[in-house]
Amino acid sequence: MARKYIDCREFPSEMKCTVAISADREDELIEAAVQHAVSVHGEHDTPEFRSEIRKAIHEGVPA
Repeated sequence: MARKYIDCREFPSEMKCTVAISADREDELIEAAVQHAVSVHGEHDTPEFRSEIRKAIHEGVPA
């Protein structure tokens, strides 16, 4: 099972967030990334947003 991650640096923002989140399971990663995006960036948890998050997943570990 490959580690998966999402890196906030790939999404331009005024706060220039440098958080990277990783997990072994995709569902766990999406949940953590959505929680971060909602609480820190003011995003809304919608099916469309979760779909966008899913597209941003990479295999491996963040640089």
